[in-house]
Amino acid sequence: MAFDLEVKRIYEPPASDDGQRVLVDRVWPRGVSKKDAALTQWLKDIAPSDELRKWFGHEPARWAEFQKRYRAELDGNGEAVAQLRGLLGQGKVTLLYGAHDEAHNNAVALAGYLRAS
Repeated sequence: MAFDLEVKRIYEPPASDDGQRVLVDRVWPRGVSKKDAALTQWLKDIAPSDELRKWFGHEPARWAEFQKRYRAELDGNGEAVAQLRGLLGQGKVTLLYGAHDEAHNNAVALAGYLRAS
């Protein structure tokens, strides 16, 4: 299934071409007001479990294992994944995250999961 999906830090200003802006972190990002976030939705339930998030700790050396474990969590989280797929069926979606590392974060892993399945 082809869809329009982008990944972006929530600290970047909203753009007119973002489409539906979906925060995919379990914890609200520091220093961002709900108004400034301009969210369509906050999908906390699609974020990695607290246990997995804390284990990963944004350590690039753990990235491959993090993706594997997160995919397993997503496979068992059909309701949240279906909700996000429903949004993708309506047009462009921008997955938003708060992490500093732009290459190793749950939104990047989630986008890879969605594109592969």
